[in-house]
Amino acid sequence: MTHDPRPTTYRIAWLPGDGIGREVTEPALGVLDAVAEAHGFFLDVEEHAVGGCAIDATGTPLPDSTREACLAADAVFMGAVGGPAWDDQPPETRPERGLLDLRRALGTFANLRPVAVPETLAEASPLRREIVAGTDLLIVRELTGGIYFGEPRGTVQEAGETVAFNTMRYTDAEIERIARVGFDWARRRGRRITSVDKANVLDVSRRWRALVSEIGAVDYPDVHLDHLYVDNAAMQLVRNPCGFDVVLTSNLFGDILSDLAATLPGSLGLLPSASLGGRVGLFEPVHGSAPDLAGQGVANPLAAILSGAMLFDALDRPEAAAAIRTGVTGALDAGYRTADLAAHAQTAVSTEAMARCVAQYALRAPSRASLVVE
Repeated sequence: MTHDPRPTTYRIAWLPGDGIGREVTEPALGVLDAVAEAHGFFLDVEEHAVGGCAIDATGTPLPDSTREACLAADAVFMGAVGGPAWDDQPPETRPERGLLDLRRALGTFANLRPVAVPETLAEASPLRREIVAGTDLLIVRELTGGIYFGEPRGTVQEAGETVAFNTMRYTDAEIERIARVGFDWARRRGRRITSVDKANVLDVSRRWRALVSEIGAVDYPDVHLDHLYVDNAAMQLVRNPCGFDVVLTSNLFGDILSDLAATLPGSLGLLPSASLGGRVGLFEPVHGSAPDLAGQGVANPLAAILSGAMLFDALDRPEAAAAIRTGVTGALDAGYRTADLAAHAQTAVSTEAMARCVAQYALRAPSRASLVVE
């Protein structure tokens, strides 16, 4: 009998966040626990504060105890942060600052955002079915460099007026490491990658394009590479989303394009993400904290659940990740919908009920009739 060298227990730092963060990540963890146990391993989950709730409790969006717990974990599972209650916070102590600082502490320089539109959900898209059905792309976004972190930055007085400035800056090492992530994922998928830049205007983009081209030609000749300017890429994402496989881009452009692509399925509640690159990965749904939905039990947990599938992939538990994705597909194919996905004639199920449906399909429930929803 072959010994499995993988751990049997994994430490998960759970950061529920704000708004609907807890409402979607808690039932998602229930799905992860059930699937993990069915596949012979276990999750040791510890809860920690981040974002607005951490500001209320400690005065900072990323307490030292949270940072240390995340660095000591095998993975970080997180809900969204922020909300109107903290809009008046200074920039350095806003809830979002906690997320940025956590990404930097973990060294997660690569953000992966898969966007898929299955046939069963094509009608929910704001685009026509024939355009969007079958979309299956992956955005690979550089996460810890570029204009969000470049120096110098600030606000100064010049000639009697206020001037604000930020610096877009990338080193060759930063470009190369994210490019290799993109090319590696292209090899796992359809061997096509589109690098997005603004090389007709920006010196940074010209260097980005040149280095990505060199890496592709030398080390990934089996992967087809093309380049698009970011404005054209945005247009093509809504004109022909099925034409993309892997999209590689910088921090600012990736932020914009991934949010644009997130509209393709018709709901942010379907889209997971993984931030990788350091020893510990960070996994979170793409959607925000949606404080207007908090406490109602109607939020869509699928993005959080699918983020959990990416977490299992990163822990080298692909069979458990596949089971979760099977569970999501099974629940959707059977017609279960939360309020954001339900058409006029459909009855929406609650957050908890959707998670239970996914878990039962993931564990190969014998029939749809056995599922209990509310």
